[in-house]
Amino acid sequence: MTTCILGVDPGVSGAIAFYWQEAPHRVIAEDFPTAGGGIDAIALADRIRQLTPELAIIEFVASRPGMGAPSVFKFGRAAGVVDGILAALCIPVRFVTPTVWKKYWRLTKDKEKSRALAIQIFPACANHFSRKKDHNRAEAALIARYGAEVICK
Repeated sequence: MTTCILGVDPGVSGAIAFYWQEAPHRVIAEDFPTAGGGIDAIALADRIRQLTPELAIIEFVASRPGMGAPSVFKFGRAAGVVDGILAALCIPVRFVTPTVWKKYWRLTKDKEKSRALAIQIFPACANHFSRKKDHNRAEAALIARYGAEVICK
């Protein structure tokens, strides 16, 4: 397996997924490593370095109405950590809005539908998405696969 694409669903409770175009039914999806209430930047950088993605596809998100200032700051900081790690590792980044990648997969805002689709697309790796709270992993995996099928085409 050589061409690895990293999918990122940002936020402190977000996730990453590593997808290889040569093995379209396999993916490694993981929660962000955390420490002290935020992303563990060193652990995340080590993990990304281990699997050596050639490209990262990141969901482009912004604050939502109703988010308080502390939540927005924490979310923005998490996104910045990911951006900084990828820049330091010289991994090119492309952003995709939720509307665009979800339309490609015919998904709505319903996180359970994202999880169900990830299980369907990656049956050999369904254990990565087995819990209800694994929707972020599922979305990271779908973002990575979207990147392979649309951006890297």
